[in-house]
Amino acid sequence: MRVYADKFVKIYDPSIGENEKWYINDHTIVKGEDGWHLFGITHEEPANPLEEKLCAHAFTNDILGENLVKQTPPFRAEASEQELHFWAPHIIKNDGLYYMFYCAGSLEGHEKYRIHLTTSPDLKNWTRHPENPMLIDGFDARDPMVLRVGDRWVMYYTCNSTPEGGNHCVACVTSTDLVHWENKKVVFTSDIIGTFAGPCESPFVEKVNDTYFLFIGPFGGYDAAYCDTAVYASKDPFAFGGEPVGRIPSHASEVLTIDGKYYITHCGWGEGGVYLAPLHFEF
Repeated sequence: MRVYADKFVKIYDPSIGENEKWYINDHTIVKGEDGWHLFGITHEEPANPLEEKLCAHAFTNDILGENLVKQTPPFRAEASEQELHFWAPHIIKNDGLYYMFYCAGSLEGHEKYRIHLTTSPDLKNWTRHPENPMLIDGFDARDPMVLRVGDRWVMYYTCNSTPEGGNHCVACVTSTDLVHWENKKVVFTSDIIGTFAGPCESPFVEKVNDTYFLFIGPFGGYDAAYCDTAVYASKDPFAFGGEPVGRIPSHASEVLTIDGKYYITHCGWGEGGVYLAPLHFEF
């Protein structure tokens, strides 16, 4: 079994039309009724993650034929909503409504980071959910990703073995309504101990045939020349481990399905935008 990507091609440059250079970090790409939308972390270069408050938005009619174009940010992190950052959005559509989950940080410290929810009927007008937060965890619990598994929704996210620190992990919680989450379970544990950034960031799970693939990183640091996303395979969406079945030169990757084919993204501080490459699963 092997997972690999072809050459990455730039699909979005957030610096176009700006006086300064900008970056995109963790992001989500979703197809709406009018075309393709990207939402993500953004800020002026150089990297300043603790001040990333704007929700980036870009749009294109044809993601394989035309580059994304910057749009007005739809909202930003607000202290009045108990938000410190806007980090790592992920969007799904259910019953005609778009659900955006994102890390809002915390005004109470790294041990109590909050995952928030905002919804939209059209990917343009967003309303924060009155029952925020969806969950609280640490250290810097972040990078939510939601997948339908059987009769429930599963939210994967990055955290540590204890809210104060410890082994870097990927955990998950489950829900039947996308609002009330429970049954926390650790699905992947790294040997690396620490806080802040670790090798379990940006978890993304894709099911191909009867196998679930977990994409996490960065391995080797944030420099694109050394940064890898590792791919782990499992028949069980709640348990990943062993040796990776792929190492892809990318950061904060999302997996897209376009016209029945798989693609993977790459972005990050100092990378000049967002990139896309064909993705291949060999069994």
